[in-house]
Amino acid sequence: MLQGWRWYGPNDPVSLDDIRQAGATDVVTALHQVPIGEAWTRSAVEERKNLIENSQAGRSPLKWSVVESIPIPDDVKRLGGKATHSIETWIASLEAVAAAGIKIICYNFMPVVDWCRTDLEWELPNGAKAMRFDQERFAAFDLHILQRPEAPAEYSEAAQRRAKQVYSEMTQADIDVLITNIASALPGSTTDPLTIPQFRDRLQQYRGIDSKVLRQHLSEFLSRVAPVAEELGVTLTLHPDDPPRPLFGLPRIASSAEDYQALFDAVPSRANGICFCTGSLGVRAENDLPAMAKRFAPRIGFAHLRATRREADGLSFFESDHLDGDVDMIAVLKALLVENRTRSPENQIVFRPDHGHRMLDDLAETKRTNPGYTAIGRLRGLAELRGAIRAIEHGG
Repeated sequence: MLQGWRWYGPNDPVSLDDIRQAGATDVVTALHQVPIGEAWTRSAVEERKNLIENSQAGRSPLKWSVVESIPIPDDVKRLGGKATHSIETWIASLEAVAAAGIKIICYNFMPVVDWCRTDLEWELPNGAKAMRFDQERFAAFDLHILQRPEAPAEYSEAAQRRAKQVYSEMTQADIDVLITNIASALPGSTTDPLTIPQFRDRLQQYRGIDSKVLRQHLSEFLSRVAPVAEELGVTLTLHPDDPPRPLFGLPRIASSAEDYQALFDAVPSRANGICFCTGSLGVRAENDLPAMAKRFAPRIGFAHLRATRREADGLSFFESDHLDGDVDMIAVLKALLVENRTRSPENQIVFRPDHGHRMLDDLAETKRTNPGYTAIGRLRGLAELRGAIRAIEHGG
């Protein structure tokens, strides 16, 4: 499999040389400077590709192999095939990417909020820092900061009491941080940053859209874009919901094996694939990740290999070491390697370490880092994954 690394472009504190020194060969990036809903141009894609692949003569080669992500505009999620202009604009970006020879595009279909965490700097027992989703802090945000009218009906009385207690102990600074973490768009997010009033307004726009309707809108979108992708030799890989359950009363439709099977049944095009994110899917206890990797192996064009560990309440979780979460990472790697051996050299699975801990020199207060995307934490993750892969390949 090909060792990838997510890079946020020229302003990323992790440099291209850092990526090389980590041992990765394939870059996962996007044109983050382009506003959501605007078409990527071929010249902009080529400029980024040349920066990655040709700007440092004599260095170990890098290849831009995966686009993560071309954001899906909000009106596509709300209106499906009726959002004609947004879909055509997305296709134009797809065509610009394909013209540059990039054959994998990752995307998600999460409404209003992208991946969601309550804590970006949660201290682990070893002093490193990880991202965490704390269900009680999330409930405090939903009930007392966002004040979503429908929220009380979705929490038990005990959960509401705990959320009220958590909220009562928050300072204004605590509240501001929580708003930033949940509503203001995390690095790499493919949704717009929102103020609390904007957040409430956006939620209202989804009234009446349940999982059945949202799934239909995704199918209508893919029915338009998948034939174009297939003709261009591009694989579209849908990232799972993160966390894989409804938030704020919004439907989530990429959280389980059944969700993905419904999608592949609705749009059977070979361009319709999955981004196999072990961290997101692993949060849901009933998801059997090794079985899913085997079941959907031909559909897996891209993999996020990270681990999460569920906490006692079954809803809170944190980002664990890459090999020490709830998912059996070794069994997943074995399934991916079996699939990868059947593929041609130009169709190998690209994987990347994801959501590394902030540790060692990256803990310095003067050092700028992106939450989950520090150099050292991901370096450790990639080294562990590489070692596990090498052992499996040699019959270990």
